[in-house]
Amino acid sequence: MQTDAKVVPLTKAAAQQTPTSAVGRLPVALIQVRDKAALQLKQTLQGLFDNADDTLFEMADRATTNAEQNAFFEAMRDLRLKRKSIERTFLQKVLESFSALSQYEIGSAPKLDAVSFDSLSLVQNDELEETVALDAMVAKVMNRDGIALGHLTARLNTLVSKKIEDRSNPLGPRQLCESFLDACRSLGVEIKVKLIILKLFEKYVLSELDQFYAVANQLLVAAGVLPELRSAPVRQPQVRASSTARPSEAQPAAEGGQPLEGGAQEVFGALQDLLSQARGTVLPRREHPSDAVPVSSVDLMRLLSHLQQRLPQQAGDDYDLRVNLDQLLSRASARSGRTRVVGQVDDDVINLVAMLFEFILDDRTLPDSLKALIGRMQIPMLKIALLDRTFFSRGSHPARRLLNEIASAALGWVEQDDVQRDSLYHRIDQVVQRLLNDFVDDPAIFSELLAEFVAYTGDERRRSELLEQRTRDAEEGRAKAELARKQVEDALNQRLLGRTLPEVVVRLLQEAWSKVLLLVCLKHGAESEEWRAALQTMDDLVWSVEPHEAPEARARLLELVPGLLKSLRDGLASAAFDPFATSEFFSQLEALHVQAFQRFRKPEPVEVADDGLESPPLLLDLPTESAPEEEAAPVMVAVVEEIVLIAPGEAQAQEPEISLADDEEALGFVDHLRVGSWVEFQEDEEHKLRCKLAALIKPTGKYIFVNRTGMKVLEKTRMGLAVEFRRSAIRLLDDALLFDRALESVIGNLRRLKGA
Repeated sequence: MQTDAKVVPLTKAAAQQTPTSAVGRLPVALIQVRDKAALQLKQTLQGLFDNADDTLFEMADRATTNAEQNAFFEAMRDLRLKRKSIERTFLQKVLESFSALSQYEIGSAPKLDAVSFDSLSLVQNDELEETVALDAMVAKVMNRDGIALGHLTARLNTLVSKKIEDRSNPLGPRQLCESFLDACRSLGVEIKVKLIILKLFEKYVLSELDQFYAVANQLLVAAGVLPELRSAPVRQPQVRASSTARPSEAQPAAEGGQPLEGGAQEVFGALQDLLSQARGTVLPRREHPSDAVPVSSVDLMRLLSHLQQRLPQQAGDDYDLRVNLDQLLSRASARSGRTRVVGQVDDDVINLVAMLFEFILDDRTLPDSLKALIGRMQIPMLKIALLDRTFFSRGSHPARRLLNEIASAALGWVEQDDVQRDSLYHRIDQVVQRLLNDFVDDPAIFSELLAEFVAYTGDERRRSELLEQRTRDAEEGRAKAELARKQVEDALNQRLLGRTLPEVVVRLLQEAWSKVLLLVCLKHGAESEEWRAALQTMDDLVWSVEPHEAPEARARLLELVPGLLKSLRDGLASAAFDPFATSEFFSQLEALHVQAFQRFRKPEPVEVADDGLESPPLLLDLPTESAPEEEAAPVMVAVVEEIVLIAPGEAQAQEPEISLADDEEALGFVDHLRVGSWVEFQEDEEHKLRCKLAALIKPTGKYIFVNRTGMKVLEKTRMGLAVEFRRSAIRLLDDALLFDRALESVIGNLRRLKGA
């Protein structure tokens, strides 16, 4: 249809409205809020995905079944593949919810869907769990940030004519949760995994909403929107140091010269207070001339860069950073004619970093060769701490995370003769060299190195996880086979031990039928009909070769033998037993059964009746002249020793059985070991073995240990582990974050000095 240029169909106009069109354009202040929120949401969402792998891996580690564990591993893979799509979809939905604030619905009022009783159904359990979790998350945010959200909603209502409520606020918790759930619809994961992802969304995104609301309210107040509403003050976002702006010594600053967030300043202030108590005891009290000039922050960084470039290749425990820095300051003082010293705030940072690295270099968890590498990171870590004081308070700081990631990767590393050929050692060496060669004052290098190292360790971990999973599967299969063998042994011993039977029958049951029983037990279980039928076949065979006196035994034997032979033949065929050996067994078994029938064929003694006439025999049989000659008596064996079945290629090696009291401390140590724990075994005076507890096989009570590649290196029983612990040959390695342990130790030592 042709239309005049000035006449546009309403439907087309409505369809063409966009957030930037004349009708759908948002107010400038609202655009600022939208863009700022989108940026903040993108950052927090990245934090969610960065930590999702670790969380799901921990859940997989605690899984009690293979199916549950595989579900978590599949979820990790699915989440990695669809991460970008989820991020893009979520942010798109948030932007659409802002755009909807300025759009009008043209046309008739919405109609309610017709209700059909046939279509009514109960809410699916998964959907119900989703709804309950979502409601709980929303309620938590409303209780915590309801006032700030209410102020934001009120301000939005003054900017747009469309009625907005907390529930429909684009930054409201319900809108954000629903947008995230919609974005995650493509994930093919179970509800249990989806609830874990929702908890991560709550932890990394919803927990930051107070900051979102504070920033959004502040932007709108600056634009003159309801300034009389008193909103909560802005909590500063994570601080990143600037390469152009330096903190002043009076008040540490963040990027752009702004003061540090309250939490970071409070933490650093508390550390300074503790350090002041240690001066003159642990830390030397420095006396400076009254005319001493504190070196500027820029000059201090230049001096540290000078030391960094000239750091000895083997800088170990004997390298004293403070002594070398003082020597440089002395030369600078001699050239300028005035004493140059480090300012008090910078001096406190230097002391803190030095104490942290003292702990790190003394830590028994780190292998010595890698300690030497990590020790070379002291100057770069000191420089980043001087640039950004949130280094001490922010666990997600890239420099801290890099140090923690290196230490975690090194946990399972074992000393080698040629360390340079080890890929992990080579990678850590590359990180250290990059820092020493390239880091001047731009903190971005830490984020870059962290991303590269995490990608490397992620690949290594995935490879080791696959091998570790195969190791677990193999051990669980072996344990299942051992348990089945034990059940077969019990069944054989119950029926044979203490009996004297034909040798061929004992051999048939022990060498051949035991394999049938083992296969049935593994395939169907010891409670199955198939297992009971296999046991019955064994019972029937034993009965058929035993002597019987009862007259009805002959009839039962005649009825039993054909079915027994068929069951034996079918069972041995299903177990793929050697056909030649099977034929030999059946030939000898046939001779036994013939002899059993011959016992019944022997003529009965003639009985003389009272009237003097011979009475007929009790058993009718073939004429005696047609009976075959009697076979030689079978070889009989007495089963006096318990039957023990050994798997092919497996020796019957057992750990020496030592009993310890139930309240023995060593047993308590073993019982508190969790899957994933790293331990160090002292094999002899020179060799140590680091390995991780990969599985506890409950049926056999075996503890399976693997190295960092996921390969099995050790197998122990509960009692064997306890004995090793009691003789101090085993040590649990602390797998907590290295930097956090170091900082906790430093703070603890300073507090003890303060209290002394």
